[in-house]
Amino acid sequence: MCGFVCLYNIGDPALAASMIEKISHRGPDAVEVVKGQGAPVIMAHCRLSIIGPEDGQQPIYQDRDLLVANGEIYNHADLRAILGESAFETASDSEAILHLFRAGQLRWVSRLDGMFAFVLATKNRIIAARDPLGIKPLYLARIGEGMAFASELKAFDGLAYDSVEAIEPGCMFDSIDGMRRWYRTPHGAAEPEEGLDIEATARELRLVLEDAVSKWMVADVEVGSFLSGGLDSSIIAAIAARQRKTPLKTFSVGTEGSPDLIAAREVAAHIGSDHHEHAFTARDLADVLPHVIYHLESADVDLVRSAMPTHFAAKLAVRHVKAVLTGEGADELFAGYTYHHDYVDHPRELAEELTRSLNAMHNINLQRVDRVTMAESLEARTPFLDRDLIDFAQSIPATLKLRRTDPDAVESTGPTTEKWILRKACADLLPDDLVWRKKAQFDEGSGTVDALKEALMIVSGADQPLDRAQEGALYEKLLRAAYVDPDLILSNAGTWDSKDRVSAV
Repeated sequence: MCGFVCLYNIGDPALAASMIEKISHRGPDAVEVVKGQGAPVIMAHCRLSIIGPEDGQQPIYQDRDLLVANGEIYNHADLRAILGESAFETASDSEAILHLFRAGQLRWVSRLDGMFAFVLATKNRIIAARDPLGIKPLYLARIGEGMAFASELKAFDGLAYDSVEAIEPGCMFDSIDGMRRWYRTPHGAAEPEEGLDIEATARELRLVLEDAVSKWMVADVEVGSFLSGGLDSSIIAAIAARQRKTPLKTFSVGTEGSPDLIAAREVAAHIGSDHHEHAFTARDLADVLPHVIYHLESADVDLVRSAMPTHFAAKLAVRHVKAVLTGEGADELFAGYTYHHDYVDHPRELAEELTRSLNAMHNINLQRVDRVTMAESLEARTPFLDRDLIDFAQSIPATLKLRRTDPDAVESTGPTTEKWILRKACADLLPDDLVWRKKAQFDEGSGTVDALKEALMIVSGADQPLDRAQEGALYEKLLRAAYVDPDLILSNAGTWDSKDRVSAV
């Protein structure tokens, strides 16, 4: 995992160096600034070594072509075999991007399987692309006749730019052909086809999920797992624990005695993980609030609330591992939010809403996960958002995701059960009382909401709890104090409509 900056038609190495310094938390292992020969490009990269730690430094510079990339290409071994191992000079997974481009296939970027953002420059061309759902960030600024790319908005803070925009998920910018969308999220199914075998569907879902976890654990360093005690992170951790020869390291946070800490201990004991936990206080929340808001690049109330426990989980995990698995994406794929229950009699509308929420994740939940973990130099991986798993999950009828159930039945969380097919597929992994436990939002189950009320009184000096408008105003004040150009950050921040929700770790 890494961060990068690329300047095109802007010949200023000092500018690239100052920009990469602002996001150096994304990669503390090495920082490089390289000026292209034969191309009007300067690339800067800060590296967190995960794959190819000995020789995977970036920018990758071969035959006057330059590449910087952030993320992981999980099928890089297959691509090496197809493209020819002799062409590769390093063990880096990112190098596969360069050779795949050189192979000359029309839709070459679609063959990359993983989470990624990259910029590739040749003598007379520059290409920038982002993974299907935008797990990894990528921004483009217009500066006079030139362009600047960066992994985070804060890299542009204080610059004299003409405009700044995010390259959208599943999109590729080409200086020759312009912007195009190379990936579209498949539409979700609503009703089951006649004769659909539900048991077989659940079994296949389990296989696809196990394959996704296996793929997203590929690394040359140890990979741990966030464990909130909720269904999503517990499933991921349980599968990962079965695939390791040594105990999986798991990490949980919350206020002392919070439901998440208690549930996570039970799951950890059940799967035999090497479990670590941290209890935070209102004072701790108050102390880290400015830091979290600065790195989050947002003042949205719900996003800040959910980012707080993520921060403590990242701080805890990075003391033991460089990368962690998380449960992001399960709610969007399998109808896990409370408001989804309103759609129980409208499967087509539910399928459309799930597709919409998947496409909205990049500047909401995925922004939180990326920014807050990378602020602590930790790589977060989201196997529920594996491309093959997305394709399969979207083919499962919405009526199997949100299902009318007998409240007294074992396979039920009430009159309607969210994520029913996911629970059924993974029921043997965890105790029944957890598999069929009602969902708690991460900031609620961790105790953050109540502790944050006290923390905000400490920060603001108020003698009574802040209402939501006051809370939002405080967050914006802290963000504005952290940036030279706060309007840049606020204008690019994700905004939630009434249906958006925060996913659990």
